[in-house]
Amino acid sequence: MIRGKVWKFKDNIDTDLIIPARYLNTHDPAELAKHVMEDEDHTFASKVGRGDIIVAGENFGCGSSREHAPVAIKAAGVAAVVARSFARIFYRNAINIGLPILENKYAPDQIHQGDEVEINLEDGIIKDIKSGKSFKSEPFPKFMQELIAAGGLINYVKKKLGK
Repeated sequence: MIRGKVWKFKDNIDTDLIIPARYLNTHDPAELAKHVMEDEDHTFASKVGRGDIIVAGENFGCGSSREHAPVAIKAAGVAAVVARSFARIFYRNAINIGLPILENKYAPDQIHQGDEVEINLEDGIIKDIKSGKSFKSEPFPKFMQELIAAGGLINYVKKKLGK
């Protein structure tokens, strides 16, 4: 179960807005986290808390295929991203690093900045605590839930190989 404060973003948040290209000279997650969403909301990195949740519109993570984008989000403490839709490469990169992302076409319009949201990854339910409204997202298959719980693909494979 994930429970956190909501940070709202618009449609078409691209990877340059998630982590500006000027910071791509590092792969250090902690350094990337300091600049996450900087060009969209310059205060976000200093205000986001561990366990918070991003809720956004359509096509979240569009743009380049840089894996820095989901790494920066996760390293900043964001526990999950809910969006109307995701760019496919961002979707894959997020899953590969163990960042839960859920698609729902109604939740972004009805969940507001600052609301508290609870997410059950096993059944795909997104619940806005303030309004009491629930939204159904397609739950991940069991092996993908295990991959996310392991912290990403590399950790999942290490665990499966017993290393």
